Amino acid sequence: MNGSAISEFVFLDFSGSHAALLFLLTLVLTCYTVVLLGNLLIMVTVRSEPKLFHCPMYFFLANLSLLDISLGSVAAPKLLTDLLINGRTISYGGCMVQILTFHLFGGAEMLLLTVMAYDRYVAICHPLRYATIMDRQRCLSLIVLSWTGGFIHGMFQMVVTAHLPLCGLNVLDNFFCDIPQVIKLACADIYVSEILLVFSDCLIILPCFVTLLISYVTILATLCGRYGKGGTKALSTCGSHLTVVGLFYGPIFFVYMKPVSSSEVDKMAAVFYMVVTPALNPMIYTLRNKEVMGAMGRLKNKCKHLLLFQRE
Repeated sequence: MNGSAISEFVFLDFSGSHAALLFLLTLVLTCYTVVLLGNLLIMVTVRSEPKLFHCPMYFFLANLSLLDISLGSVAAPKLLTDLLINGRTISYGGCMVQILTFHLFGGAEMLLLTVMAYDRYVAICHPLRYATIMDRQRCLSLIVLSWTGGFIHGMFQMVVTAHLPLCGLNVLDNFFCDIPQVIKLACADIYVSEILLVFSDCLIILPCFVTLLISYVTILATLCGRYGKGGTKALSTCGSHLTVVGLFYGPIFFVYMKPVSSSEVDKMAAVFYMVVTPALNPMIYTLRNKEVMGAMGRLKNKCKHLLLFQRE
């Protein structure tokens, strides 16, 4: 029997008291609201300022915000609905869509974070050639490459998962459809499928992670002998990006790389990288960036003037 024999999956969700579940509901709702409003604010701010919109770093930041909204929306709405109405099921097709979108947006974000590290490397290590290397066409090409790579990765993961032989068991020990839990339901030898899935993950995770390490080792080595305002500003920008990279990769490595699995701990880690991290990213970039804060202030004044004009 293949996956078509199962019409829906059942989530085990979270265990705990009513107070604990209420706290989780409040946390997810708050974080998801921040994900939507915070990242949307960054996108609107960058788009409203021509100086920022035509700067590669902020152009990539606006696209990162779009990916954070997309990644945060993969499981949060379903989790909120399940917590409110005590629902625990998802259709087979809905499960495959979650797998596709999670790996699509997650893969695209890995690639984009790598692109942003490359952008900082060029800006700091080759400042005189930066405008030539990171021209508009190259920036657009790198964005398209990130989304295309994420789409290919997501499609591959979904297609391989959809062909797993499932024989009736349909309980997933998670709050969204994740491949490790679906694999546990397979009822035949799936060695080849597991190898393909691991190979697909390594094909995107390892090159991105190695490129990030090389980029920032080179950047830190270049900044090592620099002092003054210019070096401090560059180091601050890299610090923000490294914080985002750590928040993105840390929980993923914790869930997928550790030998011993604890379902409740894994679920909380999944909540962190699915909802909390996309909510923290806009705060990390705005609170430590005077240009973005200044642009937001100007946008606020524009909105005030527009409202006053409409009232008059």
